[in-house]
Amino acid sequence: MKNIGVVVAVEIKAVLSRYAGKYTEEARGAFRVYTVEKDDFRFHFVHSEAGEIRTAAAVQMLVDLYSIELLVNFGVVGALTKELSSARTCIVSRVVHYDFDTSAADNCEVGRHLDYPTIYLPTTAEIVKKAHEILPELPIVTAASGDKFIASAEAKQKLHNQFGADICDMESAAIVLVSDIHHIPNLIIKTVADSVTGGAAEFRERFVQTSELALNAVEKILAQI
Repeated sequence: MKNIGVVVAVEIKAVLSRYAGKYTEEARGAFRVYTVEKDDFRFHFVHSEAGEIRTAAAVQMLVDLYSIELLVNFGVVGALTKELSSARTCIVSRVVHYDFDTSAADNCEVGRHLDYPTIYLPTTAEIVKKAHEILPELPIVTAASGDKFIASAEAKQKLHNQFGADICDMESAAIVLVSDIHHIPNLIIKTVADSVTGGAAEFRERFVQTSELALNAVEKILAQI
């Protein structure tokens, strides 16, 4: 049975509602892990909460304790372009860690981790290709990831202009960096809650709907991957 780790930042209610009565629950340090057996898979959902540091810790815990063979992250995000309207679900092909900056010390580009050839942290290309074949209607996007909720249209436009990113979140960089350390393939699926001109109010209004849409896409992909 294949072990799949699923990191869930703030959308855990969608998981608990979808799998009510079908999961086992256990505490792992500061985290709670909800395990669901389905078909030939054992899904370990961990509630990481928001932010890169907690996400990285949650991924490492899954690696250490559950022998995961695929790392998945789904959730809700903000759009950085007009093309990505609210409730649009996307497949992330690369991530830029926009608030990682060593440029004052080494003149490196903002967002660049020196283990990578560019500022972009690629997700697993083979998995992205399969996911897009299964759900071809989902756009393939670049995510800007950092420890900040981006609310204003001006800040969103700046991220798009500087990094060519389509969406923004607070977890994707940690997902890629830690999974790459352990040579574990990853899949990141995101649904837009707040549009490029929206902010926290729109995020809250659409949070439940978009959480469920992102989980729907993950289920469809993993059923055929």
